[in-house]
Amino acid sequence: MSTAPNPPARFEGSYLGDAARLPADARLECKICWWVYDPAVGDEVWQIPPGTPFTALPAHWRCPECDGDAEQFMVIAEDAPR
Repeated sequence: MSTAPNPPARFEGSYLGDAARLPADARLECKICWWVYDPAVGDEVWQIPPGTPFTALPAHWRCPECDGDAEQFMVIAEDAPR
């Protein structure tokens, strides 16, 4: 029986931290402040141009509203209003 401690649980959004599961046009919402990253719009604060998929954001990118980590974002259903 292993006695190694389990790593701390962390929320990884509905894509489970696996960026390969995200389509290029996927919109994601911050679970902390509900800010939406829409690749069609990009992110003015971080100077991310329109057309940049969530999976192509730089590793240091964080929510421009609350500074939440990118892994804390949840996928928005495709049929949700924009």
